[in-house]
Amino acid sequence: MAETKSKILIIGVTGNLGFELAKASLSALHRTFGLVRDSALSDPKKLHKVQLLSDAGLTVFKGSLEDEMSLIEALNQVDVVICAVSSKQVHCQKLLISAIKRAGCIKRFFPSEFGSDPDKTRVFELDHDFYSRKSEIRRLVEAEGIPYTYICCNFYTSYLLPSLVQPGLQTPPRDNVSIFGDGNVKGVFVKECDVAAFTISTVDDPRTLNKTLYLRPPGNTLSLNELVDIWETKIGKSLERIYISEEELLKKIHETPYPDNMQMVFIYSVFVKGDQTYFDINSSNGVEGSQLYPHIKYTTISEYLDTLL
Repeated sequence: MAETKSKILIIGVTGNLGFELAKASLSALHRTFGLVRDSALSDPKKLHKVQLLSDAGLTVFKGSLEDEMSLIEALNQVDVVICAVSSKQVHCQKLLISAIKRAGCIKRFFPSEFGSDPDKTRVFELDHDFYSRKSEIRRLVEAEGIPYTYICCNFYTSYLLPSLVQPGLQTPPRDNVSIFGDGNVKGVFVKECDVAAFTISTVDDPRTLNKTLYLRPPGNTLSLNELVDIWETKIGKSLERIYISEEELLKKIHETPYPDNMQMVFIYSVFVKGDQTYFDINSSNGVEGSQLYPHIKYTTISEYLDTLL
């Protein structure tokens, strides 16, 4: 007899990642629910997303992370909770964690992380508590004894990759390119729909329970020099590479007001400090998604760059 698939509640279905998570959950034949604020239904773009998902089978609960009763009502209908709210709302998960504890029926919780591992980054003096807030939520989840999976997917392809990691640009350069540090430190980019596919695959997998799923697909783990090499091959032209030292980048970060300097902070974290790749996954209570789920065909960086030509 086939194992019953978990029922999944996704918080943040009108966001970019939340929308992809809901689509992936429905495609995998999970009964899928979305918690949606009333205000979202008055926004035409968000309402359109909700309607598309509803037509595909999503059950909508009205509520919010500030309303514990609506949370309890929704939680009592499901087995798994995936939170995909923005980084600005990370602390809003505290009431959700309390509600999960009260409901007592949730067999796995995915807090809103979906970036670099907040326990492994080394830029706390620069990031305005961006990562420490996520670490705080981890400690709260663990202290409450809530079963969890953390998803560390690193950069989305839609963030920085369209500019070839050039702050302030919207499209890839075709004449000269800034290389931060020596250009040999590797970073990771994964497309949102692929992040969703990997995430949903973990839901009923005991190998990922109380572990961190890291996404470091080989075709998506590249240095800046390697990234520029690929782009030069595609456009048939060599770019002038302007190397910016760690000291120069830190100076620019300190001279640029917050939050405008955060792109540079993330670049420093990833392509200078190596915060996405310096540690061993297995020794960090983690598993690597593309090894665990080799059947998932992810979009490589090279394939993504083809869309920018």
